[in-house]
Amino acid sequence: MPTLANEPEPEKVDKQLAERLAKSFGTGAARYDRTRPPYPDELVERAVTASPGPRVVEVGCGTGTLSRQLIAAGCEVIGVEHDELMAGFARETGVQVEVSKFETWDPAGREFDAVVAGQSWHWVDPEQGPRQAARVLRPGGVFIALWHVFSTPDSVAQALADTYQRIAPDTTFRVGHSREEALKFYQWGCERTAEKFVATGEFSELGQWSTDWDKTYTTAEYVDLILTMSPIALLTREQTAELLDGVRTAVDAVGGSFTSNYKTLAVAVTRN
Repeated sequence: MPTLANEPEPEKVDKQLAERLAKSFGTGAARYDRTRPPYPDELVERAVTASPGPRVVEVGCGTGTLSRQLIAAGCEVIGVEHDELMAGFARETGVQVEVSKFETWDPAGREFDAVVAGQSWHWVDPEQGPRQAARVLRPGGVFIALWHVFSTPDSVAQALADTYQRIAPDTTFRVGHSREEALKFYQWGCERTAEKFVATGEFSELGQWSTDWDKTYTTAEYVDLILTMSPIALLTREQTAELLDGVRTAVDAVGGSFTSNYKTLAVAVTRN
């Protein structure tokens, strides 16, 4: 079951392009907030239980989806988001946000019980990020990163991949992966993240968690979701329209809706 990878690997694109992609979400903040799914209650509860206290920093909080879930669970959350438009949207939903890249963020002497990253840690420098987390976490504090992996019907994903390749043949990264490929990639990402943290000598691995769940998309809902994916930022308006037409036709052909099988992965480490 092929799927659109959520984002490209920033380390495999040049820094200027990676920055452009990372800041491509803010212009569609409202769409991003309504289409990107929240995190399973099971994993939110597990993160709250793992934290030795309520003070939490969310890295790349975006529109505040995970922050709001953590606040509802009793946490005191500060979001760190370097896209001012996304940060502004999150503030309007009640999240306290400071605008900065996490690697260069100044915690102003504050110490936290947990640092969490929902669908964002792949945009953080893999060397600087763990060192910054070590600086802001109290001993015994936890770092937790989460990622969603989702699937679509073969015909829908193939239409997406083929159309994108046709209209943007010079793209520097691949659009369209099987569920198995995507899952393998994100599992590897969890393992690599843990290794990077442990290699600093400041952390010990706490564990890796996952949970499965389903979400049904209509044609319009899936098109809305695609518009939040960073590869769309590389297309012209005409190319985007052509891509979405191809996807609409493919989803309509399978009945106008489909159920996506999600797996949410998490990796956790503890500050020594």
